[in-house]
Amino acid sequence: MGIKLTGRILGVVAGVASIVLYVIFDFFNPYSSIKLEPNYIPFTVFCLPACLAIFAALTDRKLFMIIAFLWTFPFSAYAFFTPGIFSLFGATCLLYFISFLFLFFAEKRSNLKTFR
Repeated sequence: MGIKLTGRILGVVAGVASIVLYVIFDFFNPYSSIKLEPNYIPFTVFCLPACLAIFAALTDRKLFMIIAFLWTFPFSAYAFFTPGIFSLFGATCLLYFISFLFLFFAEKRSNLKTFR
């Protein structure tokens, strides 16, 4: 499996995992009271960047992947140090960055091959 394909798979997996974690966080959160309406702050902090990361992985747009990483980094770092399942937001944020690195080095590698 190539570096580029690995980066794309990691980006899609991280995005889907973030969306699943957001749904659990917003609608099935065992740490908060029952509510029926969505909370828009976690949506803009976790779900929208996850959609951006999935789009970036499927279209090989490295810039969008690093934007998704930088967008979620402060909130994911905070969630990472909390107990419970929501610390996995830190892992998905890290996977955004690893996916970016794989896509970046795959492009550098292909550019290097064209000069030989």
